[in-house]
Amino acid sequence: MAIESVVVRQRVEDLDAAVPFYEKLTGSTASRFAFAGVTLASVGPFLLFSGPDEAVQRVASVTATLTVACLDAAVEEAVAAGAEVVVASSPTPHGHRAVLRHPYGGVFEYVGP
Repeated sequence: MAIESVVVRQRVEDLDAAVPFYEKLTGSTASRFAFAGVTLASVGPFLLFSGPDEAVQRVASVTATLTVACLDAAVEEAVAAGAEVVVASSPTPHGHRAVLRHPYGGVFEYVGP
């Protein structure tokens, strides 16, 4: 399994105020979207999010997003090494995703084709 990229998740109180800092820091333009009651902005390697506590908890419970070349193989290898599947692989508008808890406590979203 090769991890191709990592996206760090960061909760912010005011998304509109935070985005310009991260755009300047990364040299990237934010891509904004909403999901399950949360407002998000993808800026370079950062996924910023804000919203009501209840909705944000679903997003905040995942430490980072890991992009992999083959999701099924990555999940299989991680489970064989001791990870636990929290959310099974499912389709998204941009591929597939699964959420795994690593044996040392970290919870990560894996995304890939």
